[in-house]
Amino acid sequence: MKTFMAKPGEVEQRWWLVDASDKVVGRLASEIAMILMGKHRPTYTPHVDTGDYVVVVNAEKVQFTGKKWQQKTYRWYTGYQGLKTESAEHRRDRRPELIVEEAVRRMLPKTRLGRVMLDKLKVYAGTEHPHQAQQPEPMVLGAK
Repeated sequence: MKTFMAKPGEVEQRWWLVDASDKVVGRLASEIAMILMGKHRPTYTPHVDTGDYVVVVNAEKVQFTGKKWQQKTYRWYTGYQGLKTESAEHRRDRRPELIVEEAVRRMLPKTRLGRVMLDKLKVYAGTEHPHQAQQPEPMVLGAK
């Protein structure tokens, strides 16, 4: 039996549209990360970008379990003295796209290839997105 290894530029990349309304952030992010990495394909090759593009809409309507809206904190270093922090609830009000982007980023490989995969993720707070020309196909996540 011969196994097929994908070569760069050989894989046709598709566009998927994911509605994040009432989805739990971690479960949504893990499924999106699998699509970005290309693990949903039988031709998955670890060192080749075999993943697809993912457009996420309604990022402002994602859910956390438990009391994470109040208890979860996001931290980042500004480059100056001090560390900035904010709660998940504050981040949802300020920039809800970052909640999904950060969750997916942390599930991707920490390599150059992982950064390329993250560039294929497009997250929008509302229902509108500028990618109609790519004709993204709707994908229902969480339904096995």
